[in-house]
Amino acid sequence: MDASSDLRYPIGQPTLPTEPLEAGARTAHIAHIALLPDQVRAAVTGLSAAQLDTPYRPGGWTVRQVIHHLPDSHLNSYTRFRLALTEENPTVRPYDEHAWAELPDIAATPPAVSLAMLESLHIRWTILLRNLSTEQWQRTFYHPGSQRDFTLDQALVMYSWHGRHHLGHITELRKRQGW
Repeated sequence: MDASSDLRYPIGQPTLPTEPLEAGARTAHIAHIALLPDQVRAAVTGLSAAQLDTPYRPGGWTVRQVIHHLPDSHLNSYTRFRLALTEENPTVRPYDEHAWAELPDIAATPPAVSLAMLESLHIRWTILLRNLSTEQWQRTFYHPGSQRDFTLDQALVMYSWHGRHHLGHITELRKRQGW
C-alpha cells in the first residue's frame, strides 16, 4: 500500500460479511458504535482551531469536517436501519457527503455541537441495535449508489468500520503531527 492509501484508510478497507454474523461478532460491532462518541471526543480534546482545520491527509477533510461528518453520516445510517425494519427492502436516499462537508454550518458550528449530537444519536442507535431479533438483522435496504441490497448485519459492520476509520484519521494525524 502506498502512503496516500495508508492515510486514506488507516484501519484498512471494510470487509462485509456474506453470511449472517454470529452473536458475538454482532455484539463487538455494536460496542464499537457505542464507544465511538467518547473516543472521538478524547481524540479531539485540546486541539486548537488551527489543528481542527488541518486536513488528515493531503486533499482530505479537515479534523473539523470529520467531526461534523460523523453524525451526518451516522444519522443517515440510523434512518436506513429504521426504514429497513419498517418497510420491505426500501430504497434509501444517497447523499453527497463531500458537498455536505462544504456547507457553511461546518465551519460555523462548534465541534462540541456535533460531538453531543453523535453521543445522543449513538445512545439511541445502540439501544435499537441491542434489541433486534436474529431475524431482523437479515432485513435489507437497497442503496442505489452501490446498486445493491445490504442486510442490517452488513450495515452494522460498515458503520462499525466507518466510525473507527474516521477516528483513525484523527488519531493518526495527531501522531504524525506530534499533537
